[in-house]
Amino acid sequence: MAETVGIRRGEPADAAAIRALVEAAYAQWIPLIGRLPTPMQADYAQAVRHHRFDLLQSGEELAALIETLRRDDDLLIVNVAVHPSYQGRGFGTELLTHAESIAAEAGLPQLRLYTNKKYTANLRLYAALGYRVEREELYAGPGRTLDDDITVHMVKDLGPGQHRA
Repeated sequence: MAETVGIRRGEPADAAAIRALVEAAYAQWIPLIGRLPTPMQADYAQAVRHHRFDLLQSGEELAALIETLRRDDDLLIVNVAVHPSYQGRGFGTELLTHAESIAAEAGLPQLRLYTNKKYTANLRLYAALGYRVEREELYAGPGRTLDDDITVHMVKDLGPGQHRA
């Protein structure tokens, strides 16, 4: 039997499930960067009220999510997370494509995101999907312990013909 996969909008009642998914998805990165990843530091009860969350469900299970913030000239992808038991199925790519649709529907010409420079697999994925490095900077948030803790800011231009409906 094939799994039923669907995307729905998150709401305040989803905050605890969002937090649990983020903690599971990002725990693997703690030893690599020497601190809690930024998404693990967020207050999701607050974020779900101010940001858009699109939740990808596999059957009844929350498998992945994308958190976005519409700004004047772009759509910021604040977080994309896939539960470890669902990784490798293309859910992250599906949600990034979904974000392109959100931006296109809003008439926004660009998507932006940021990630840690040590997340090399993520950097390769974003590049393969058309994102380019805009700038790099030393991570200045809480918990920084390493001098090579670099945040990579990436952008994807959505020109005519690149919008996905």
